[in-house]
Amino acid sequence: MAIGWKGVFPAVTTQVREDLSLDLADTQRVVDDLINDGVTGVIALGTVGENNSLEFDEKVQVLTAIVEAVNGRVPVVTGVSEFDTRRAVRYAQAAEKIGADGLMLLPPMVYVPKAHELVAHFKGVADQTGLPIMLYNNPPAYRTVIDKDVLTALIDVKNIVAVKESAPDTRRFTDFRNTFGDRYTLFAGLDDVALEGLYLGAQGWVSGLTNAFPKESVELVKAFERGDHAKAMEIYRWFMPLLHLDAEHDLVQSIKLAEQVMGRGSERVLPPRYVLEGERRAEVIAMVERAAATRPDLTVAAAA
Repeated sequence: MAIGWKGVFPAVTTQVREDLSLDLADTQRVVDDLINDGVTGVIALGTVGENNSLEFDEKVQVLTAIVEAVNGRVPVVTGVSEFDTRRAVRYAQAAEKIGADGLMLLPPMVYVPKAHELVAHFKGVADQTGLPIMLYNNPPAYRTVIDKDVLTALIDVKNIVAVKESAPDTRRFTDFRNTFGDRYTLFAGLDDVALEGLYLGAQGWVSGLTNAFPKESVELVKAFERGDHAKAMEIYRWFMPLLHLDAEHDLVQSIKLAEQVMGRGSERVLPPRYVLEGERRAEVIAMVERAAATRPDLTVAAAA
């Protein structure tokens, strides 16, 4: 499937059983529910999908199950988050065989590469797959930055087509557009600056909290696209307390707990993460319940 690279692409969760074995059937159900609620595509095995807590064979199982569940209804993009280029190429090629439509390629994990090493990593993966690639820039999390020099060095790599921008500095959207025009499609990648990203040139949103509130997420972007800025702002302001969770260290636990509160998935996570406890757990539950009780009216927006 060709990827339109626009709209809402939730980074979907990987569901696990009480013994922490993979629950592929429930992962498929979660993904199916999101598609039925109108998302544009799905990101399998991103950070929220707990990519780095899974063995290679487990990643293959999860991606295979998600591709099967999606069944061509929306594009499936999978995270490529590995220690080195060799492992990243192995998974990228496996993903292509499984039927993924694209890759979300991260910098090498643990080792912090210099700019030329980062370029070599991205080229090394891109050269070994025919899939379109979205690069994932998140300097606070990965301690390296995909800056203008890196993107300039990658201009001739035809299958690197998009950038998920998760830096909190929204000036980067304008700088990239001014420098590269439409060479790279930009996605907002940090939930609590998503609308700012759309206003500054992002074509879509890779989202975490969409897992708990997909209809509102989809309508937020649709309202922006049709020029209903009042409705987009209403949804965004309502959503913001939860969207801040995406920028926290415990985002995976918080998003999966939000899913559970909304009856969409389980809060269970894989080590080294553990479910939220005490005041933090109570705080997140209260935030989700408050959001559920004050959801914006989408009926007028849907009819517009």
